[in-house]
Amino acid sequence: MSLPRLLFLCQTVPYPPDSGVAIRTFHVLRLLARRFDVTALCFYRRKGGAVSQHDLAQRLEALRSLAAVEAFPVPQEHSAWRLAWDHLRSVARQRAHTTFAFDSGAVRARLAQLLGERRFDVIHVDSIALARYLPLVGEAPMVCVHHNVESLLLERRASMERVRWRRAYLRHQARLMEREERRWCRRCALNIVVSESDASELRRVVPGVNCAVVPNGVDIDAFRPGVGRDHGLVFVGELTWFPNLDGLQFFHDEILPRVRALHGETTVRWVGRVSDDARRRYGDRAAIQLTGYVPDVRPYVRDAACYVVPLRVGGGTRLKILDAWAMGKAVVSTSIGCEGLAARDGHNILVRDDPDAFARAVCDVLRDEPLRRRLGAEGRATVERLYGWERIGEPMWELYLSLLRPAEHRGGRGPDRLPSVASSQHGRAPASSVRGSG
Repeated sequence: MSLPRLLFLCQTVPYPPDSGVAIRTFHVLRLLARRFDVTALCFYRRKGGAVSQHDLAQRLEALRSLAAVEAFPVPQEHSAWRLAWDHLRSVARQRAHTTFAFDSGAVRARLAQLLGERRFDVIHVDSIALARYLPLVGEAPMVCVHHNVESLLLERRASMERVRWRRAYLRHQARLMEREERRWCRRCALNIVVSESDASELRRVVPGVNCAVVPNGVDIDAFRPGVGRDHGLVFVGELTWFPNLDGLQFFHDEILPRVRALHGETTVRWVGRVSDDARRRYGDRAAIQLTGYVPDVRPYVRDAACYVVPLRVGGGTRLKILDAWAMGKAVVSTSIGCEGLAARDGHNILVRDDPDAFARAVCDVLRDEPLRRRLGAEGRATVERLYGWERIGEPMWELYLSLLRPAEHRGGRGPDRLPSVASSQHGRAPASSVRGSG
């Protein structure tokens, strides 16, 4: 019996799984490929440097055991003129910038060709940023994934922006994105969010929207507790993403001086892609070890005594905390840093928003080995119970497969009344899911 066909439209080539979006997208693609015949059209990004054709070919080859995958460049990343033109069009036409950023003639042509050649049973759109393509996909039920509620993320970023014109532009984009969410989310058979808090926010923006929660996850076989140096602090996240860069600035300006005043010289490793300017500002002057991209983050996490998440801006849920929990590490986070996760202050994490309180919590973890071990053990238990990707798979499949049934066979239930993902165990994740730093 042939599998139902699923068209997977994706904002990034999800291999290697080395950043938040790529990690989630890789595992969702891997799990969906067990129940669907998947065709994937993906955009590829430069991530700080040109992507060679050899490198791109290797990434696609790694994914072709899961799906028929094709990749297309994000147009504005390969042309400064296109970047400026997209922003101008956004302002002139009063449409969200991403509507133009991901508008590719090559993708439109290939999509039309595929839809003319075969019938797809479900369309998966991996971000509202790809809404440009929603009018083109025909009558098949559409699933739109929201890694974050993008309008909320833009509004939060605007609130942290000090430059007046940038703050105004980001707030304008937040309003345009909210309009985009209202325009398209009701037309989708199902909207998938990563947490109950995001579900509440999306329902606020789009009353009556059909949505269900499929949480972010972690490969609990690849990320396991192990023996390390148990020394210093670590954070994992690329500094090319604004929330991480803002988190580093907050940590550098407000938290680290307090930690060193209370605890003395403390090793800090910030793992992930970094610009030369950030390396000069935070590495050379503040003695923070900025590693840049690494192919495997686990040795750095394993060696740390405390995993810090000093984020003030964000959306969705942070896979970095799931990695740390899975490795049995004590975590100190802001409330935004652990938003949407099953985080219980004092149980599996320490949650502090005030910089002085954050610094004191870090020092408590550094000094108190029993506290470290207790927090780490509870974190590991949390991911085993709730966040293993294999536990997420089966109820996620039910959400997608339910869209294939006529409404009368679903008992008249719309997708908004379908259950969110719960726990079940099903198979193992491949070794390729071990990730590097974004």
